[in-house]
Amino acid sequence: MSDCLRLKKSNCKNCYKCIRHCPVKSIRFSGNQAHIIADDCILCGTCFVVCPQDAKEIVSEVEKVKLMLMARDHVVVSLAPSFAARFEGIGIDGMRTALNALGFAEVEETAIGATMVAREYDRMLAQGTQDIVISSCCHSVNLLIQKHFPDELIYLADVMSPMQAHCADIKRRNPQARTVFIGPCVAKKDEGQSSRDIVDAVLTFEELAEWLEEEGIELSAPIKDAPGGRARLFPTTGGILKTMTCSEADYEYMAVDGIDNCMAVLEDIESGKVSNCFIEMSMCPGSCVGGPVMGKQRRSPVCDYLAVARFAGNKQFEVQQPSAQELHKGFEVMVSDSRIPSDAEIQSVLRQMGKTTAAQELNCGTCGYDTCREKAIAILQGKAEISMCLPYLKDKAEAVSSGIAEYTPNGIVILNDQLEIQQVNPAALRILNLRDESVLLGEHVESVLDTEPFEQAMEEGKSVQHERKYLADCERYVDQTIVPTEDDHTLICIMRDVTNKVEAQVAQEELSRQTAEIADEMVNKQMRVVQEIASLLGETTAETKIALTKLKETVVHG
Repeated sequence: MSDCLRLKKSNCKNCYKCIRHCPVKSIRFSGNQAHIIADDCILCGTCFVVCPQDAKEIVSEVEKVKLMLMARDHVVVSLAPSFAARFEGIGIDGMRTALNALGFAEVEETAIGATMVAREYDRMLAQGTQDIVISSCCHSVNLLIQKHFPDELIYLADVMSPMQAHCADIKRRNPQARTVFIGPCVAKKDEGQSSRDIVDAVLTFEELAEWLEEEGIELSAPIKDAPGGRARLFPTTGGILKTMTCSEADYEYMAVDGIDNCMAVLEDIESGKVSNCFIEMSMCPGSCVGGPVMGKQRRSPVCDYLAVARFAGNKQFEVQQPSAQELHKGFEVMVSDSRIPSDAEIQSVLRQMGKTTAAQELNCGTCGYDTCREKAIAILQGKAEISMCLPYLKDKAEAVSSGIAEYTPNGIVILNDQLEIQQVNPAALRILNLRDESVLLGEHVESVLDTEPFEQAMEEGKSVQHERKYLADCERYVDQTIVPTEDDHTLICIMRDVTNKVEAQVAQEELSRQTAEIADEMVNKQMRVVQEIASLLGETTAETKIALTKLKETVVHG
């Protein structure tokens, strides 16, 4: 598998949207980053389209093409017929004028190759040697069969795609020509890289649009455009069938588009429910006009179909039909060697995810996998991580928070923006002298606590920290902190019981007061005695008072 689609790691952040939408689960996660599994990828481009962070990027060959033009090579464009929808109203002559201005020598329609392919399909059906024939125009469909439905590979038409048929025809006519295909498909880049003898480079419509803008070249419709051909309908659902004669009565003819429908048909073929059919199969809804790089934010299936249908004609292109051998394309099985784990291994991973019973397997699909069992298999194959399971993470987080709330000595009360109690932990119940939380849940906080600090925290959006409160009903002192959450819709109250500390402090203060009183009384008695002695010794009263005051201070504070 070539490197056509890659990841910009800096943009990928715990999303899982790409794996949820990937039809073949060809994305693995490691370190909370998505990684494309090349061996399983079918290059449908779904991950590129759905990624909300633009973390997937298509590898560009614009610089390579510019070097061809700078070298003055004879570079010929094979322009996919879906251009009529992407550049509506411009027409092939308008596109030719713009592309010539970029330096391309010639511009032809890929619909020429589509005409050759449609005729080859008719020839195959006329032979009647194959019970079921699946069209091989869509490279993503080819990869889907090669990698994920290898038993159905025998039904895939061994015929080149219109891109390959047209580029090969250009090189037959001019062996010195360099060919560049321009279209709406990621997968064509891989198909082009695997056909370097006939396809020198592949660009997308988005890359072309950016290049034209960079060069200041404006697209304009010609007064009169080139006559059409029915093969221009190829990029629409049923367009291949409309180009073929479909004259073999022994076959049923059907068109299938969209990933889910294609996989469903292949499963029906696998189970033996389908026979004598020619199946036009397109990976994208609406076929190529619904391609991933028609424009990432662009989705107009009806308008796009009408644009192509109006541009197409009723006649066939005049082409020199190559031989069957010249249009032959071989397909090989490309199944990856991912080991299917045993049931015991799967059960072991499920237990690690906290799923010990079938009832616990929610199959919610949040991780991107349809069932918990599929997720467990992906983990064992190195594609997924246990942490991708949202219920698992939620239960784990709740278990941790519940454990903290259960065993912390601090009381915790959680309130909503109406100041109604939503949760209360065991320590808070002990502080409030309550046995059962049910008497509090849903009640206004005023039933047990002063509302003023809660209203202040809610109004100001700031925490009220370490307020000393006396709970008269409980005869307790608490150190109370109230913290609003970031969304200001929840308040968390943390209470620390400081009753013993306060009571010990009060007792200490009482003891100090009593000690001071006793000391004061003793000093006063001593002063009277000393005064009498001092009087006898003839000392002055003032000197005696100073000495006794100092003695008193020494007794009280010393």
